[in-house]
Amino acid sequence: MIKRKGKIEMTGLLILLITSSCFMPQESKELKLAHSLPVDHPVHQAMDFMARRTSELSDKKLTITVYPSGQLGSEQQCLELLQIGSLAITKVSAGTMESFIDAYKIFGLPFIFRSKDHVFQILDGEIGKELLLITQKILIRGLCYYDAGSRSFYTKNKPVEKPDDISGLKIRVMHSQTAVQMVRALGGSATPISWGELYTALQSGVVDGAENNSPSFYTSRHYEVCKYYSLTEHTTIPDVLVISLKTWEKLNPQEKEWIQQAADESAIIQRKLWAESEKISLNEIEKAGVEINYPEKEPFVNKVKSLMEDYKKFPEIYSYIKRIRKVE
Repeated sequence: MIKRKGKIEMTGLLILLITSSCFMPQESKELKLAHSLPVDHPVHQAMDFMARRTSELSDKKLTITVYPSGQLGSEQQCLELLQIGSLAITKVSAGTMESFIDAYKIFGLPFIFRSKDHVFQILDGEIGKELLLITQKILIRGLCYYDAGSRSFYTKNKPVEKPDDISGLKIRVMHSQTAVQMVRALGGSATPISWGELYTALQSGVVDGAENNSPSFYTSRHYEVCKYYSLTEHTTIPDVLVISLKTWEKLNPQEKEWIQQAADESAIIQRKLWAESEKISLNEIEKAGVEINYPEKEPFVNKVKSLMEDYKKFPEIYSYIKRIRKVE
């Protein structure tokens, strides 16, 4: 009888421990998100929204801490940290991604998109979704795209009004083969420099100019050095929000759902923020004394046409070009 009583008491204790553990608060899981943009940039604001939304959806069981302004390294360094699983999430330009995934070169091809609507049709459609997942072979997974507008030239000493105005200029570009090829096709000297080092490079004369969208030109304060902004709008290269595949595979299905939903919602918010930011940025740089030019685009289109045809030698990339052209 004594032994039986002991067993009953032990069983009761185990049941109590198991049931009580079910009601213990779950320890929250924290993910780190790092990027190189300033906090007033619309892409940072979208990622900040995503962090808050993840916390709301998960009832604080899953949280994201955002490290902006290059606190944990440059864009390239953050991407490398993602691949080894030391960082969970970052933002990377599709232009930088082409160093790892050939198919991403399509985004760097000048004038491949006919309009903003055409861009969004590609990003939101089959091609865009396909490209978000193709990166898994380099240990990262795309979550969503952020609008990064269209890139245009800004220069220190003279405006770019026609292709020949690029001739002889040292133009900073991303670490992107297609960006290098484009500037060379226009007669310029393409100089890849990291974003964080560009202000000093412009100031010291290492480069004569650069190319980027208007919010980045404004928030970086590059307008303090470059007084000419020429809206060539030659490329429309989105930013891509990416998560480490090692991190993704450690998440349970519910956590993955929270992250994806928060990312998708942040992309919608970001497009609105971006549109507002473009208007504000152009207004502010003009007030700061920058001369804004609207060159005719056709001469630039004709000058770089051969770049598109060169990709016929690369079937995978050219197949994407043909698919993009077919989207109405």
